[in-house]
Amino acid sequence: QVQLVESGGGLVQPGGSLRLSCSASGSHFNGYVVGWYRQVPGKEREMVATMISNGFTNYADSVKGRFSISRDIRRKTYYLQMNNLKPEDTAVYYCKTKISSSSGDYWGQGTQVTVSS
Repeated sequence: QVQLVESGGGLVQPGGSLRLSCSASGSHFNGYVVGWYRQVPGKEREMVATMISNGFTNYADSVKGRFSISRDIRRKTYYLQMNNLKPEDTAVYYCKTKISSSSGDYWGQGTQVTVSS
């Protein structure tokens, strides 16, 4: 129904930048809401940034002013531009979508981001 594939993770030095991509496919995908989440071992998965169908965005306080979520509707691809990265941004980053307020969550497989000198 809906498939999400993340890419763009890697190793970057503190202060550096990365851009993650989330490519969506499947007949049910509609961009109702798409979000980026992250998780480190031993901690709960946390919201990083979300975008709803009208383009409204929301960010975690810890990334405001550094991260930006955007989309290419034609390509069904969502991006997370991450600037001024910090070691505490190290995590596996996941893309998630819902197709309605009552639907289940669709997750990608995740991409590792490591910020280290």
